[in-house]
Amino acid sequence: MGPLCLISRSSCHDGQVIPTVADLVAIGRAAGLAAVGATEAVPFERTRVELEQRKAKGLSGDMQFTYRNPDRSTDPRRTMSDATCLIVGAYDYQRELPTRPTDQPTGRVATYSSEDHYASLRAALERVAEPLRAAGFAALVLADQNHLVDRAAAHRAGIGWWGKSSNVLVPGIGSLVVLGSVLTNAPLRIERVAEVEDGCKTCTKCLDGCPTKAIISPGVVDANKCLAWLLQASGSFPVEYRELLGDRIYGCDDCQDVCPPNQIRRKKPATQSDEGAWVPILDILELDDQTLMARLGRWYVPDRDPDYLRRNALVVLGNIGRGDDERTGKVLTNMLAHHSPVVVAHAVWAARRLSRDDLLGELAGSNSLDEMVSAELQRPVSAVA
Repeated sequence: MGPLCLISRSSCHDGQVIPTVADLVAIGRAAGLAAVGATEAVPFERTRVELEQRKAKGLSGDMQFTYRNPDRSTDPRRTMSDATCLIVGAYDYQRELPTRPTDQPTGRVATYSSEDHYASLRAALERVAEPLRAAGFAALVLADQNHLVDRAAAHRAGIGWWGKSSNVLVPGIGSLVVLGSVLTNAPLRIERVAEVEDGCKTCTKCLDGCPTKAIISPGVVDANKCLAWLLQASGSFPVEYRELLGDRIYGCDDCQDVCPPNQIRRKKPATQSDEGAWVPILDILELDDQTLMARLGRWYVPDRDPDYLRRNALVVLGNIGRGDDERTGKVLTNMLAHHSPVVVAHAVWAARRLSRDDLLGELAGSNSLDEMVSAELQRPVSAVA
């Protein structure tokens, strides 16, 4: 790539004033971004090699996302052939956890999904893109998409350092941020920035704090063990991790909750929009498909199939529910009669965990059970104490 030309505020293109990188950084900060940086739109070679190696070792499980096409997700010019640079932003979503409801078993939602923080991120990035488009250049917002490894862009733009949890940590803020970029063909001058100093040093709290030991080495996560990914994967939820799932219904924050940079600073108070941090399990299991997806469809749901939401809810119910609760018994009875083998199998597990084997009589006497359901009936289950 040839040298990028220096653009001053007085420079024009098609009669329009062209913003500088400093201008765009200021616009991003004013729009609510906690950190903004810039980097050239050249391939992230190291990241591509790491994706391919981890995929070859099976560490990505069935995960797609940026693993689907590493050549594309690590080369911005596969998305915009004449791209020159990326303006990268971080949106801080750290909040105090709102009070947990007590009227029924509730599932815990990871902080990044308690509301649509990516919508706030995209809105701020669109503000950054506007003056570039007004000057006649292309400006494409990329956030939480398969097109780009957001963390690699943020790291090279000097926004933060790679943490041992595999998250990017922003100095003074931590890892509780969502990341995105504006990809543009504007000939902006990018000043090379020094790599952010590794703030983790000898700390291993994220490795030690992961409930399934999914962080197998600093910066390397085995998706086959990661609760956040398993909640988004298709098929049966792995038996060996069901009890460890606890009350998590979507995502897992454990590696970030124990991270010192995330604990040092003062959290913002919870807002009404943060009420999505808790999900009422029995309510979810009583909803029809359309209503369920309308309520939780902004989450990543395998194949857009609401039965996977029910699967996860049943595992949570088996961990934190009460077998002597009348409503719980009715919900389990309905789930045991569900048309989906995935739902029925996890209802079996939940019923047995809650010492409600009395609900399984009809299934146990059937000779035409799905293999998944049959396996659940035969598998030993430890009841909740």
